[in-house]
Amino acid sequence: MPKRLLKRFLPEHHVIKEHKHLRFFGELLHDPNLWHMNRRSVAGAFSVGLFTAFMPVPFQMAIAAAIAIASRVNLPIAASLVWITNPITMPPLLYFCSKIGAWLLREPARSIHFEPTLSWLTTELSSIWQPFLLGCLIVATISAIAGNLLIRGLWRLQVIRSWEARKQRRNSRTAP
Repeated sequence: MPKRLLKRFLPEHHVIKEHKHLRFFGELLHDPNLWHMNRRSVAGAFSVGLFTAFMPVPFQMAIAAAIAIASRVNLPIAASLVWITNPITMPPLLYFCSKIGAWLLREPARSIHFEPTLSWLTTELSSIWQPFLLGCLIVATISAIAGNLLIRGLWRLQVIRSWEARKQRRNSRTAP
């Protein structure tokens, strides 16, 4: 069942409640709905986590936690999914988002020569911020919707399989 699989990889409640970036939520973290593992809660957490992962801002985990608390979806899953965009995966994913935004705005392709300086960052960001943010918004929205639908579909499939297995066990016991 997906619930058992997810529980195996998720951190314990006390680890999340004591996390340095999430402690400021205080008593809000004691809501039992934030820790439930049902189809609505897990699918919603995937939406929150995937959407937040593509937001080009710092403290994505705290933002995902705030949205999870407000929407009462599974907090550990929402906070964990933002790590899809980690320091290794973030550059190619954000580059992809920028390309999507440029394509949607029909801007010509530009070659970018990277320099790790603050002046380069401010100069380049001032010229690409519109396609970059549009691409991030589009990719975040599509991934959130796709993640939600995928989890709901997989959860439903698992429930149907469980029902069928239970039905077969029941029929095998009653068969003469």
